[in-house]
Amino acid sequence: MSCLKPIAASASPPEAELNCTVQHPVDLTSVRQLHRDLLNVEKAQRMAEFFSLLGDANRLRLLSALAIQELCVCDLAAAVKMSESAVSHQLRALRAMRLVSYRKQGRNVFYCLKDSHVLNLYREVAEHLDEDD
Repeated sequence: MSCLKPIAASASPPEAELNCTVQHPVDLTSVRQLHRDLLNVEKAQRMAEFFSLLGDANRLRLLSALAIQELCVCDLAAAVKMSESAVSHQLRALRAMRLVSYRKQGRNVFYCLKDSHVLNLYREVAEHLDEDD
């Protein structure tokens, strides 16, 4: 069940309307069910770390390049106009969170998105941000 309802941009309800104004009994059955399905603290912490990692514009630019194609560190650095050292540092963080993977070919290291989940997440967020209000 979703309670996401479109709200007119110019018709924001006053903050008082967003809270219960009349005391009513808590629906314990509903609360118990919600508690069983609620995100546990450990997973919430891991997700917070994941989204925090994506809170960096340079990392997102690297992901956007890798959403297009596999690239070596030197090509990634040139594409995002960063030093190879800085790109490698960012890629290490992305690798630690399992967002990217790599393969070695001689002295070059090629990076790609880890799997379709990462690509889909990137595309969904980009598409969401392109939507009209």
